Amino acid sequence: MFGTFTDGSLQSARMKNPAARRFPQRLRLPWPWMRAVLMFLPALAMVTGLAHAAPNPPNILLIIMDDVGIDQMRAFGYGGATPPATPTIDTLAREGIRFHNTWAMPACSPSRAALFVGRYPLRTNVFGALGPADLANSMVSPFEMTTPKLLKMRGYQSALFGKFHLGLQGNNPYGNGMPRALGWDFFSGWLDETGDPSSIDTTAGGVAPSGTYSCGFVPGADDGGADAGACYSANDTCREMTGTRASPPGRACRDGGGIFDPGTTCQSSRPPNINFATLSAHYVSPLVINHEDGRVEQVPTTDIRARTYRGTVPVDAAIAWIKSRPEDTPWMATVSFASAHTPLMQPPAGLLAAGAPATNGIDCANTTQQRVLSNQMIEALDTEVARLLVETGLARRGQDGSLEYNPGKNVTMVIVLGDNGTLGFVGKEPFDANRSKGTAYQTGVWVPLVVAGPLVKQPDRVVNHMVNITDLYRLFGEIAGIDVPRSVPRKLDAGPMLPYLLNPRQNGIRKTNFTQVAPNLQANGTLNGPCTFSDNCSQIPVTKSVCEDNGGIWWGPGADDPITAGIDKDTGLTYCCNVNQFLAAKNPPQPPFSILPLSSIAIRNDRFKLVSNFTQAYEAASNACVATETTEFYAIDESVPIPLLDTADRDLLQAPPLTPVEKVNYKALTRQLQAVLDSQPACPGDGNIDGVVDQTDVADWATFQALALGKSSWYDFNLDGLTDSADLAVIQQNLGTRCKKK
Repeated sequence: MFGTFTDGSLQSARMKNPAARRFPQRLRLPWPWMRAVLMFLPALAMVTGLAHAAPNPPNILLIIMDDVGIDQMRAFGYGGATPPATPTIDTLAREGIRFHNTWAMPACSPSRAALFVGRYPLRTNVFGALGPADLANSMVSPFEMTTPKLLKMRGYQSALFGKFHLGLQGNNPYGNGMPRALGWDFFSGWLDETGDPSSIDTTAGGVAPSGTYSCGFVPGADDGGADAGACYSANDTCREMTGTRASPPGRACRDGGGIFDPGTTCQSSRPPNINFATLSAHYVSPLVINHEDGRVEQVPTTDIRARTYRGTVPVDAAIAWIKSRPEDTPWMATVSFASAHTPLMQPPAGLLAAGAPATNGIDCANTTQQRVLSNQMIEALDTEVARLLVETGLARRGQDGSLEYNPGKNVTMVIVLGDNGTLGFVGKEPFDANRSKGTAYQTGVWVPLVVAGPLVKQPDRVVNHMVNITDLYRLFGEIAGIDVPRSVPRKLDAGPMLPYLLNPRQNGIRKTNFTQVAPNLQANGTLNGPCTFSDNCSQIPVTKSVCEDNGGIWWGPGADDPITAGIDKDTGLTYCCNVNQFLAAKNPPQPPFSILPLSSIAIRNDRFKLVSNFTQAYEAASNACVATETTEFYAIDESVPIPLLDTADRDLLQAPPLTPVEKVNYKALTRQLQAVLDSQPACPGDGNIDGVVDQTDVADWATFQALALGKSSWYDFNLDGLTDSADLAVIQQNLGTRCKKK
């Protein structure tokens, strides 16, 4: 039931609203006064230094969209000619604040790390999207003051639902218990091998040879499938289904968690080719639960929860958890969607509006056809966010079916965020598809951010001042009434955000903004293999399957595309420049690929942006790889509908001389960037990141040496993938060291 305050009593509203928490009986002020007090208590506590005086802080609902940049969002004035329909997010935007100038990191793992610890990648070593070869050193450390640990100071219970990607169990000492080790009381989500959805099962559950069904289901007969067949469920039941091209039974069966055997009838025993074990992108997932009692559960792929669409199952779990919260205990629930991350595929038809474009016959492996799939995955996400709000009592449906959300009538702050920019081939004009996700350019780091709830004064407004994804860490603490800088015993990069909620005339707080992406730390200095697309080469994809899921050709270990014939398949090639060397040696020589940076850093102020890229470039004249660092300088803005972007033709350093104003800003940003980089000193031997090397590190080394069975941990100082005596020697050699910034 929707938590409206029909009788003027907050207590009555909380009885009706399971998402709310009951306040003490003694607080019996008339509701308008109560609301005013509740709205300003956290801010008052921060200003006066009496954070502990703010009783019963608001709940926090954080919604993370995956690979959804600001270019997709019509609520921010963009979306191109075919924006996805997002009525729920549009409603939240109208009832809250649209932060129109928010930077994330260029990839999901560094963004999520920055979000939950308030620190830039150069401090956490989470530089890029995590892959199975990355060491624990590039995963969020259990010694960090993560958001759930911070909020625990005010009695919050915290849960995370859906995508994790702050660590991968292959090289993490905690394995499937990673979320619990980082402070979450409850986790229900996916701990995939690469952190992202697996490849699509093109056998559709074993009913056809690999590669037959690109979208993971049997389409209708007109699209090479069948209009009738048997739908087997994992519980050994079966039902016969028929359909049409517009509504193929194979898709309906898959959407319900089953496997469709085309052109057959139900058999008394399940055919041996039916395979419920194979993962399949957004539909069959490795669901893991970290229970509140400490148990870690690996849900089998025969369980309907592991066979439910990734846009739905985290919402189901979040609703159940929120409804079960004690009434007097504040909570933070993070619903972390995998939409719209590749592999792109059709969401359940029931999550789409009537009249949605037909996609049953689309080729999910063809990137030129995937723009409509991206839109539909975002639209399905929006539908599920509405269900989340309604079923937890934070909104209701009007008589016409529209969403009615009144932030003044609940005690929960709602935050919607994109984790990084959109993937290039589904980006919206006029944004730059060649400088998108994975780069430090605007299209890669500029993300939507909406904040709504009872602390927002004068909703339906836009904040154009710079915000960084790290700042949300501080906002979570500010909502709870915590003095964040005093409560976290290490360098933070998170600036204040609550003043923007409380003061519509708040001046800009940040003077600069920062973003960073680079290769993660791997044993003995290895890197992700090269992956080529239509005209460029990248080393961001973490495995062969991820490369191919994004329409690429893999040149690393295991390369098997015909174009790679002749390279050592066991080792593959190391750099993208090696790919160009290989192509140049062919007879006749083949044209080279453009090479995307291995690492990229950007800093900006209100008007200008500095980008520094590093790569192993290809020098055609000598057919050699050359370590190359470049600096670019741009004027940028956030105009609607056509912003001033950092496109290749607009580098001010390529059209000298700089004007006096440009020169002043260029020099200032250069100094400021160097200051950021110098602010994190090397500290060999300090595995628990407390800034000193002492006997505590010796004890912690022993703990992780045992927990990791001698393998990867945060005490692997020489980065060889082992936690052993060589690492203990590093501690002993540096005992007594206190690490200070340069």
